Amino acid sequence: MNVEELLNVNVEELADSLRLAVGRLARQLRQQSQGGLTPSQRSVLATLFRHGPVTMGVLAEFEGISRPSTTGIVSRLQERGLVERRDDADDGRCAVVGLTPSGSAEVERRRSKRTAFLVQRLEGLDDDERAALAAAIPMLDRLLDDPR
Repeated sequence: MNVEELLNVNVEELADSLRLAVGRLARQLRQQSQGGLTPSQRSVLATLFRHGPVTMGVLAEFEGISRPSTTGIVSRLQERGLVERRDDADDGRCAVVGLTPSGSAEVERRRSKRTAFLVQRLEGLDDDERAALAAAIPMLDRLLDDPR
């Protein structure tokens, strides 16, 4: 759909077009950085990169998964040397998990690869198209932030 057609569609059609485009883009970005990790493992690494070391319970909440599932994912990442677990200094019953230097490097490598993919695609657009995308970013952020 071109811009003129999008301006004349109803909200439901716009939502459908946006969902399809964002979904396809997200899938292509995921394909750029798969490299032997499951989507759940990649998500845990990204969460730890963003939030720093957290308890296993907090990590499970961030990820929206059960604690046993979190434990399994963290164990596999620990075997690969990407995360480390240690006892919580405040509560010895809890474990805190954080990225190792290798884990941080892995997250950075994956991000760089996805960014390079987007740079290549953006270079194929003209200045007006890139400006339109840049203008849309704050609106996309608002869609994500709006609790409705």
